[in-house]
Amino acid sequence: MVAGQYRLAIYNFGLHVGPEGDPRVDGFVSREPANFEAASRASGFIGRSGYRGVPGPRSWGKQAFPRFIDGSGFGSAPSSLSLWADIESLMAFSYNGVHADALKHARNWNIKPSWPPLVLWWVGEHGFPDWSDGASRLEHLHDHGASARAFTFKEPFTADGETYAIDREKVRRIVEENSKGQADLLAHVLTLKV
Repeated sequence: MVAGQYRLAIYNFGLHVGPEGDPRVDGFVSREPANFEAASRASGFIGRSGYRGVPGPRSWGKQAFPRFIDGSGFGSAPSSLSLWADIESLMAFSYNGVHADALKHARNWNIKPSWPPLVLWWVGEHGFPDWSDGASRLEHLHDHGASARAFTFKEPFTADGETYAIDREKVRRIVEENSKGQADLLAHVLTLKV
């Protein structure tokens, strides 16, 4: 895999324990702006899809959900779609700082899934993922396990289809770099109710 020729897409999906406006999900809702801002400040972040009809970034297609939403009673669900320079940058953001605080409390806001909470895949250097591709890749990961088409941090692949060993030292360096520019956001989220 030649660096710079591919970018890493991530789609995640979950179901909340209650509908929009339910006090049980207030902790999620109050953290969401800080999470988006932390991502925008993170090393290796390229961009994220917005949501049609919601102020913010342009939507990368019509928002789509995997079949796991069926029967939930919800017409929409928390999900995100973003693009990163590499696995290490995404891992540094996902499991540290502001986003790590949200992950720590996610069990309070989301039902326990019987599906993978996220899926990763590579897109060409000038391409952007779309919502329907993310939803179908999440289903593929659930049905067939990790492959170059749809994978996770635990079983990563290169764009060439080879298994990949995450550079943990690079992750550590990026975490240090990110923490300097996100300290104010982390201080803020630590004051929020769960």
